[in-house]
Amino acid sequence: MNLQRPLPRNKALKSLRSGNATLGQWSYILVCLLIFLRTACSEVDITIVENAIARGAVCSDGSPPAYHFDKGVGEGANNWLVHLEGGGWCESIARCSFRAEGDVGSSKHMTKLNFTGILNSKKEFNPDFYNWNRIVVRYCDGSSFTGDVEEVDPAMKLYFRGARIFRAVMEELLAQGMQNASNALLSGCSAGGLATILHCDNFRDLLPNSSRVKCVSDAGYFIHAKDYAGGNSSQDFFQEVVQLHCFYPQYVVPQLKTPLFIVNSAYDTWQIENILAPKRADPSDSWKSCKFNIRKCCPSQARIWQDFRSELLSAVTGLGEGSSRGTFINSCHTHCQTKLDAKWHGDAASKLMNKTISEAVGDWYYDRSGFQQIDREHEWPQLCVLDPMEHPPDYP
Repeated sequence: MNLQRPLPRNKALKSLRSGNATLGQWSYILVCLLIFLRTACSEVDITIVENAIARGAVCSDGSPPAYHFDKGVGEGANNWLVHLEGGGWCESIARCSFRAEGDVGSSKHMTKLNFTGILNSKKEFNPDFYNWNRIVVRYCDGSSFTGDVEEVDPAMKLYFRGARIFRAVMEELLAQGMQNASNALLSGCSAGGLATILHCDNFRDLLPNSSRVKCVSDAGYFIHAKDYAGGNSSQDFFQEVVQLHCFYPQYVVPQLKTPLFIVNSAYDTWQIENILAPKRADPSDSWKSCKFNIRKCCPSQARIWQDFRSELLSAVTGLGEGSSRGTFINSCHTHCQTKLDAKWHGDAASKLMNKTISEAVGDWYYDRSGFQQIDREHEWPQLCVLDPMEHPPDYP
Protein backbone atom coordinates (compact mmCIF):
# COMPACT_ATOMS: atom_id res chain seq x y z
CA MET A 1 0.00 0.00 0.00
CA ASN A 2 1.38 3.39 -0.99
CA LEU A 3 -0.08 5.83 1.50
CA GLN A 4 2.18 7.98 3.62
CA ARG A 5 1.48 11.26 5.30
CA PRO A 6 3.26 13.73 7.64
CA LEU A 7 2.15 14.11 11.22
CA PRO A 8 -1.04 16.07 11.89
CA ARG A 9 -0.46 19.80 12.24
CA ASN A 10 -0.70 19.87 16.05
CA LYS A 11 1.84 17.05 16.42
CA ALA A 12 4.20 18.66 13.92
CA LEU A 13 4.09 21.99 15.77
CA LYS A 14 4.72 20.24 19.09
CA SER A 15 7.81 18.60 17.62
CA LEU A 16 9.04 21.94 16.33
CA ARG A 17 8.72 23.54 19.74
CA SER A 18 10.60 20.68 21.39
CA GLY A 19 13.38 20.79 18.82
CA ASN A 20 12.74 17.21 17.67
CA ALA A 21 11.13 17.96 14.31
CA THR A 22 11.87 15.64 11.41
CA LEU A 23 12.41 16.75 7.84
CA GLY A 24 8.88 15.61 7.00
CA GLN A 25 7.40 17.74 9.77
CA TRP A 26 9.37 20.79 8.66
CA SER A 27 8.11 20.13 5.12
CA TYR A 28 4.53 19.97 6.39
CA ILE A 29 4.81 23.38 8.08
CA LEU A 30 6.54 24.86 5.02
CA VAL A 31 3.76 23.65 2.72
CA CYS A 32 1.15 25.18 5.03
CA LEU A 33 2.99 28.52 4.99
CA LEU A 34 3.42 28.50 1.21
CA ILE A 35 -0.26 27.77 0.65
CA PHE A 36 -1.21 30.57 3.04
CA LEU A 37 1.14 33.08 1.40
CA ARG A 38 -0.12 32.14 -2.05
CA THR A 39 -3.78 32.66 -1.19
CA ALA A 40 -3.70 35.45 1.38
CA CYS A 41 -3.45 38.21 -1.25
CA SER A 42 -6.51 37.21 -3.31
CA GLU A 43 -9.42 37.99 -1.00
CA VAL A 44 -12.69 39.03 -2.64
CA ASP A 45 -15.28 41.21 -0.89
CA ILE A 46 -18.71 39.89 0.00
CA THR A 47 -21.96 41.12 -1.57
CA ILE A 48 -25.17 40.78 0.45
CA VAL A 49 -28.40 40.32 -1.54
CA GLU A 50 -30.56 42.50 0.69
CA ASN A 51 -33.61 42.49 -1.61
CA ALA A 52 -33.78 38.68 -1.44
CA ILE A 53 -35.44 38.88 1.98
CA ALA A 54 -38.66 40.22 0.42
CA ARG A 55 -38.83 37.06 -1.71
CA GLY A 56 -38.18 34.78 1.24
CA ALA A 57 -34.75 33.79 -0.06
CA VAL A 58 -32.87 33.67 3.22
CA CYS A 59 -30.21 31.68 5.08
CA SER A 60 -31.06 29.30 7.89
CA ASP A 61 -31.20 32.14 10.43
CA GLY A 62 -33.26 34.47 8.20
CA SER A 63 -30.35 36.64 7.08
CA PRO A 64 -30.03 37.51 3.37
CA PRO A 65 -27.90 35.35 1.04
CA ALA A 66 -24.49 36.46 -0.18
CA TYR A 67 -21.89 35.96 -2.88
CA HIS A 68 -18.39 37.07 -3.86
CA PHE A 69 -17.80 38.58 -7.32
CA ASP A 70 -14.44 39.11 -9.02
CA LYS A 71 -15.16 40.82 -12.35
CA GLY A 72 -13.80 39.51 -15.61
CA VAL A 73 -11.43 41.48 -17.80
CA GLY A 74 -10.35 41.58 -21.43
CA GLU A 75 -11.45 38.60 -23.49
CA GLY A 76 -13.06 37.05 -20.42
CA ALA A 77 -15.33 39.98 -19.60
CA ASN A 78 -18.36 38.25 -21.11
CA ASN A 79 -17.69 34.82 -19.60
CA TRP A 80 -19.11 33.71 -16.26
CA LEU A 81 -18.00 31.06 -13.76
CA VAL A 82 -20.44 30.55 -10.88
CA HIS A 83 -19.17 28.36 -8.05
CA LEU A 84 -21.55 26.94 -5.44
CA GLU A 85 -19.87 26.71 -2.05
CA GLY A 86 -19.97 23.44 -0.11
CA GLY A 87 -20.09 22.75 3.59
CA GLY A 88 -22.02 19.60 4.49
CA TRP A 89 -25.65 19.34 5.47
CA CYS A 90 -27.88 19.47 8.52
CA GLU A 91 -30.41 16.70 9.08
CA SER A 92 -32.05 17.87 12.29
CA ILE A 93 -33.38 21.05 13.89
CA ALA A 94 -30.60 20.88 16.47
CA ARG A 95 -27.89 20.56 13.84
CA CYS A 96 -29.37 23.28 11.62
CA SER A 97 -29.66 25.55 14.65
CA PHE A 98 -25.98 25.01 15.41
CA ARG A 99 -25.01 25.83 11.82
CA ALA A 100 -27.13 29.00 11.92
CA GLU A 101 -24.65 30.42 14.41
CA GLY A 102 -21.80 30.28 11.88
CA ASP A 103 -21.05 31.16 8.26
CA VAL A 104 -22.69 27.98 6.89
CA GLY A 105 -26.06 29.15 8.20
CA SER A 106 -25.90 32.92 8.36
CA SER A 107 -24.49 35.71 6.22
CA LYS A 108 -23.93 37.69 9.42
CA HIS A 109 -20.80 35.63 10.02
CA MET A 110 -19.42 35.67 6.47
CA THR A 111 -16.27 37.59 5.54
CA LYS A 112 -14.02 38.02 2.52
CA LEU A 113 -13.06 34.88 0.62
CA ASN A 114 -9.85 33.73 -1.06
CA PHE A 115 -10.21 32.87 -4.76
CA THR A 116 -7.86 30.01 -5.64
CA GLY A 117 -7.85 26.98 -7.92
CA ILE A 118 -10.55 27.21 -10.57
CA LEU A 119 -11.33 30.72 -9.23
CA ASN A 120 -7.77 32.08 -9.35
CA SER A 121 -7.29 35.40 -11.16
CA LYS A 122 -3.70 34.62 -12.19
CA LYS A 123 -3.15 33.17 -15.65
CA GLU A 124 -0.26 30.96 -14.54
CA PHE A 125 -2.52 29.19 -12.04
CA ASN A 126 -5.79 29.19 -13.99
CA PRO A 127 -5.11 29.71 -17.72
CA ASP A 128 -8.61 28.94 -19.00
CA PHE A 129 -10.78 30.86 -16.53
CA TYR A 130 -8.53 33.46 -14.85
CA ASN A 131 -10.04 36.48 -16.64
CA TRP A 132 -13.69 35.42 -16.44
CA ASN A 133 -16.31 36.88 -14.14
CA ARG A 134 -15.85 34.54 -11.18
CA ILE A 135 -18.49 34.22 -8.48
CA VAL A 136 -18.79 32.15 -5.32
CA VAL A 137 -22.35 31.74 -4.04
CA ARG A 138 -22.14 31.27 -0.28
CA TYR A 139 -23.78 28.19 1.20
CA CYS A 140 -26.08 28.86 4.15
CA ASP A 141 -29.16 26.63 3.83
CA GLY A 142 -27.81 23.19 4.79
CA SER A 143 -29.42 21.24 1.94
CA SER A 144 -27.35 21.88 -1.20
CA PHE A 145 -29.46 24.83 -2.36
CA THR A 146 -32.62 22.69 -2.59
CA GLY A 147 -34.94 23.75 0.24
CA ASP A 148 -38.14 25.67 -0.51
CA VAL A 149 -40.24 25.35 2.64
CA GLU A 150 -42.63 28.19 3.33
CA GLU A 151 -43.10 27.38 7.01
CA VAL A 152 -40.55 28.63 9.51
CA ASP A 153 -39.56 26.38 12.41
CA PRO A 154 -41.53 27.95 15.27
CA ALA A 155 -39.14 27.09 18.09
CA MET A 156 -35.74 27.87 16.59
CA LYS A 157 -36.86 30.32 13.86
CA LEU A 158 -35.08 28.34 11.16
CA TYR A 159 -35.63 28.74 7.42
CA PHE A 160 -35.16 26.10 4.71
CA ARG A 161 -34.95 28.14 1.51
CA GLY A 162 -31.91 26.97 -0.45
CA ALA A 163 -33.67 26.80 -3.82
CA ARG A 164 -34.88 30.37 -3.37
CA ILE A 165 -31.33 31.47 -2.56
CA PHE A 166 -30.10 29.96 -5.82
CA ARG A 167 -32.79 31.74 -7.82
CA ALA A 168 -32.28 35.09 -6.07
CA VAL A 169 -28.52 35.15 -6.64
CA MET A 170 -28.87 33.99 -10.25
CA GLU A 171 -31.39 36.79 -10.93
CA GLU A 172 -28.96 39.36 -9.55
CA LEU A 173 -26.10 37.99 -11.65
CA LEU A 174 -28.26 37.97 -14.77
CA ALA A 175 -29.07 41.63 -14.20
CA GLN A 176 -25.35 42.37 -13.87
CA GLY A 177 -24.62 40.99 -17.33
CA MET A 178 -24.71 37.21 -17.11
CA GLN A 179 -27.83 37.20 -19.30
CA ASN A 180 -25.53 38.02 -22.23
CA ALA A 181 -22.83 35.47 -21.40
CA SER A 182 -20.87 33.98 -24.27
CA ASN A 183 -19.53 31.21 -22.05
CA ALA A 184 -20.76 30.08 -18.64
CA LEU A 185 -19.71 27.38 -16.20
CA LEU A 186 -21.49 26.25 -13.04
CA SER A 187 -19.16 24.53 -10.59
CA GLY A 188 -19.17 23.45 -6.97
CA CYS A 189 -17.35 21.35 -4.41
CA SER A 190 -18.76 18.74 -2.00
CA ALA A 191 -22.31 19.82 -1.04
CA GLY A 192 -21.83 22.50 -3.69
CA GLY A 193 -20.76 19.82 -6.16
CA LEU A 194 -24.00 17.98 -5.51
CA ALA A 195 -25.89 21.27 -5.91
CA THR A 196 -24.14 21.78 -9.24
CA ILE A 197 -25.56 18.50 -10.51
CA LEU A 198 -29.04 19.24 -9.16
CA HIS A 199 -29.11 22.76 -10.67
CA CYS A 200 -27.13 22.13 -13.86
CA ASP A 201 -30.09 22.15 -16.25
CA ASN A 202 -31.72 25.02 -14.36
CA PHE A 203 -28.57 27.08 -14.88
CA ARG A 204 -28.57 26.24 -18.58
CA ASP A 205 -32.19 27.37 -18.91
CA LEU A 206 -31.35 30.81 -17.51
CA LEU A 207 -28.97 31.64 -20.35
CA PRO A 208 -29.32 32.27 -24.10
CA ASN A 209 -29.32 29.28 -26.42
CA SER A 210 -26.25 30.77 -28.11
CA SER A 211 -24.22 30.57 -24.89
CA ARG A 212 -21.84 27.69 -24.27
CA VAL A 213 -22.98 26.41 -20.85
CA LYS A 214 -21.46 23.49 -18.95
CA CYS A 215 -21.14 22.24 -15.36
CA VAL A 216 -18.29 20.83 -13.24
CA SER A 217 -19.08 18.84 -10.10
CA ASP A 218 -16.11 18.37 -7.76
CA ALA A 219 -16.39 15.77 -4.98
CA GLY A 220 -20.16 15.91 -5.30
CA TYR A 221 -20.78 12.42 -6.64
CA PHE A 222 -22.08 10.91 -3.41
CA ILE A 223 -23.10 7.32 -4.10
CA HIS A 224 -26.14 5.45 -2.85
CA ALA A 225 -24.32 2.75 -0.92
CA LYS A 226 -24.67 0.80 2.29
CA ASP A 227 -22.26 1.33 5.15
CA TYR A 228 -19.74 -1.37 6.14
CA ALA A 229 -22.30 -2.98 8.47
CA GLY A 230 -24.90 -3.29 5.71
CA GLY A 231 -27.04 -0.41 6.95
CA ASN A 232 -28.50 2.53 5.05
CA SER A 233 -26.86 5.30 7.07
CA SER A 234 -26.40 7.74 4.18
CA GLN A 235 -29.91 7.13 2.85
CA ASP A 236 -31.41 7.76 6.28
CA PHE A 237 -29.30 10.89 6.67
CA PHE A 238 -30.22 12.41 3.31
CA GLN A 239 -33.91 11.64 3.81
CA GLU A 240 -33.70 13.70 6.97
CA VAL A 241 -31.94 16.51 5.11
CA VAL A 242 -34.53 16.95 2.37
CA GLN A 243 -37.46 14.96 1.02
CA LEU A 244 -36.26 14.35 -2.51
CA HIS A 245 -36.38 11.10 -4.47
CA CYS A 246 -33.53 12.25 -6.70
CA PHE A 247 -30.81 13.38 -4.33
CA TYR A 248 -28.15 10.85 -5.33
CA PRO A 249 -26.20 11.90 -8.46
CA GLN A 250 -26.23 8.44 -10.03
CA TYR A 251 -30.00 8.79 -10.49
CA VAL A 252 -29.93 12.44 -11.60
CA VAL A 253 -27.00 12.60 -14.02
CA PRO A 254 -28.54 10.30 -16.69
CA GLN A 255 -31.41 12.78 -17.02
CA LEU A 256 -29.22 15.86 -17.49
CA LYS A 257 -29.20 17.59 -20.86
CA THR A 258 -26.36 20.00 -20.07
CA PRO A 259 -22.72 18.85 -20.46
CA LEU A 260 -21.30 17.78 -17.09
CA PHE A 261 -17.75 17.06 -15.94
CA ILE A 262 -17.35 14.91 -12.82
CA VAL A 263 -14.19 15.34 -10.73
CA ASN A 264 -13.96 12.84 -7.89
CA SER A 265 -11.63 10.54 -6.05
CA ALA A 266 -12.35 6.84 -5.89
CA TYR A 267 -11.18 7.13 -2.27
CA ASP A 268 -12.96 10.36 -1.36
CA THR A 269 -12.23 11.06 2.31
CA TRP A 270 -15.71 12.36 3.12
CA GLN A 271 -17.45 9.33 1.63
CA ILE A 272 -15.12 6.88 3.37
CA GLU A 273 -15.69 8.58 6.71
CA ASN A 274 -19.41 9.31 6.40
CA ILE A 275 -20.97 6.83 3.97
CA LEU A 276 -18.78 3.74 4.36
CA ALA A 277 -18.03 4.07 8.09
CA PRO A 278 -20.28 6.72 9.67
CA LYS A 279 -20.44 7.11 13.43
CA ARG A 280 -24.05 5.93 13.55
CA ALA A 281 -22.98 2.57 12.07
CA ASP A 282 -19.96 2.26 14.35
CA PRO A 283 -20.99 2.95 17.96
CA SER A 284 -18.04 0.92 19.27
CA ASP A 285 -15.52 2.97 17.24
CA SER A 286 -14.03 -0.15 15.64
CA TRP A 287 -13.42 1.90 12.48
CA LYS A 288 -12.24 5.07 14.22
CA SER A 289 -8.61 4.79 13.08
CA CYS A 290 -9.15 2.70 9.97
CA LYS A 291 -11.49 5.12 8.21
CA PHE A 292 -8.83 7.85 8.32
CA ASN A 293 -5.90 5.67 7.29
CA ILE A 294 -6.10 2.37 5.45
CA ARG A 295 -2.73 1.37 6.94
CA LYS A 296 -4.51 1.07 10.28
CA CYS A 297 -7.16 -1.31 8.93
CA CYS A 298 -7.23 -5.03 9.43
CA PRO A 299 -7.29 -7.09 6.20
CA SER A 300 -11.09 -7.42 6.19
CA GLN A 301 -11.52 -3.66 6.64
CA ALA A 302 -9.05 -2.91 3.85
CA ARG A 303 -11.05 -5.16 1.53
CA ILE A 304 -14.20 -3.18 2.43
CA TRP A 305 -12.38 0.02 1.41
CA GLN A 306 -11.61 -1.56 -1.96
CA ASP A 307 -15.18 -2.82 -2.36
CA PHE A 308 -16.43 0.72 -1.75
CA ARG A 309 -14.06 2.00 -4.44
CA SER A 310 -15.45 -0.59 -6.85
CA GLU A 311 -18.99 0.49 -6.03
CA LEU A 312 -18.19 4.14 -6.71
CA LEU A 313 -16.49 3.31 -10.00
CA SER A 314 -19.47 1.19 -10.99
CA ALA A 315 -21.84 4.06 -10.23
CA VAL A 316 -19.80 6.36 -12.47
CA THR A 317 -19.25 3.97 -15.37
CA GLY A 318 -22.93 3.06 -15.25
CA LEU A 319 -23.69 6.55 -16.55
CA GLY A 320 -22.37 5.64 -19.98
CA GLU A 321 -19.95 7.62 -22.11
CA GLY A 322 -21.96 10.44 -23.62
CA SER A 323 -19.82 12.65 -25.84
CA SER A 324 -20.65 15.77 -23.83
CA ARG A 325 -19.69 14.26 -20.48
CA GLY A 326 -16.29 14.42 -18.83
CA THR A 327 -14.83 12.38 -15.96
CA PHE A 328 -11.65 12.64 -13.92
CA ILE A 329 -11.67 9.93 -11.24
CA ASN A 330 -8.29 9.51 -9.58
CA SER A 331 -7.33 7.59 -6.43
CA CYS A 332 -6.14 10.46 -4.25
CA HIS A 333 -7.12 10.16 -0.59
CA THR A 334 -8.72 13.61 -0.59
CA HIS A 335 -11.93 15.60 -0.93
CA CYS A 336 -12.42 18.55 -3.32
CA GLN A 337 -9.70 19.06 -5.93
CA THR A 338 -10.65 22.19 -7.87
CA LYS A 339 -10.53 24.83 -5.13
CA LEU A 340 -6.88 24.68 -4.06
CA ASP A 341 -4.16 25.74 -6.51
CA ALA A 342 -1.95 22.77 -5.64
CA LYS A 343 -4.73 20.25 -6.29
CA TRP A 344 -6.10 22.07 -9.35
CA HIS A 345 -2.65 21.57 -10.92
CA GLY A 346 -1.90 18.37 -9.03
CA ASP A 347 1.21 16.23 -8.94
CA ALA A 348 2.26 13.01 -10.63
CA ALA A 349 0.04 10.90 -8.36
CA SER A 350 -3.10 12.90 -9.08
CA LYS A 351 -2.71 13.18 -12.86
CA LEU A 352 -4.55 10.98 -15.34
CA MET A 353 -3.17 10.43 -18.85
CA ASN A 354 -0.46 12.90 -17.78
CA LYS A 355 -3.04 15.67 -17.45
CA THR A 356 -3.88 17.78 -14.44
CA ILE A 357 -7.48 18.46 -13.47
CA SER A 358 -7.03 22.03 -14.70
CA GLU A 359 -5.88 20.85 -18.13
CA ALA A 360 -8.58 18.19 -18.44
CA VAL A 361 -11.43 20.54 -17.47
CA GLY A 362 -10.14 23.34 -19.71
CA ASP A 363 -9.74 21.08 -22.75
CA TRP A 364 -13.21 19.62 -22.20
CA TYR A 365 -14.91 22.98 -21.66
CA TYR A 366 -13.47 24.58 -24.80
CA ASP A 367 -14.00 21.42 -26.87
CA ARG A 368 -10.29 21.09 -27.54
CA SER A 369 -10.55 17.42 -26.61
CA GLY A 370 -12.78 15.14 -24.57
CA PHE A 371 -11.69 13.60 -21.29
CA GLN A 372 -13.20 10.51 -19.67
CA GLN A 373 -10.61 8.83 -17.50
CA ILE A 374 -10.77 6.64 -14.39
CA ASP A 375 -7.71 5.46 -12.47
CA ARG A 376 -7.91 1.67 -12.54
CA GLU A 377 -4.17 1.21 -12.06
CA HIS A 378 -4.05 1.95 -8.33
CA GLU A 379 -6.13 -0.33 -6.14
CA TRP A 380 -5.03 1.49 -2.99
CA PRO A 381 -5.52 5.16 -2.06
CA GLN A 382 -2.73 7.49 -3.14
CA LEU A 383 -1.25 10.37 -1.17
CA CYS A 384 -1.31 13.20 -3.67
CA VAL A 385 -1.05 16.90 -2.90
CA LEU A 386 -0.94 17.73 0.80
CA ASP A 387 -3.96 19.74 1.94
CA PRO A 388 -3.27 21.09 5.45
CA MET A 389 -6.97 21.80 5.94
CA GLU A 390 -7.99 18.15 5.60
CA HIS A 391 -8.27 15.75 8.50
CA PRO A 392 -5.07 13.68 8.51
CA PRO A 393 -5.82 9.96 7.98
CA ASP A 394 -3.59 8.97 10.91
CA TYR A 395 -5.64 11.09 13.31
CA PRO A 396 -5.92 10.68 16.22
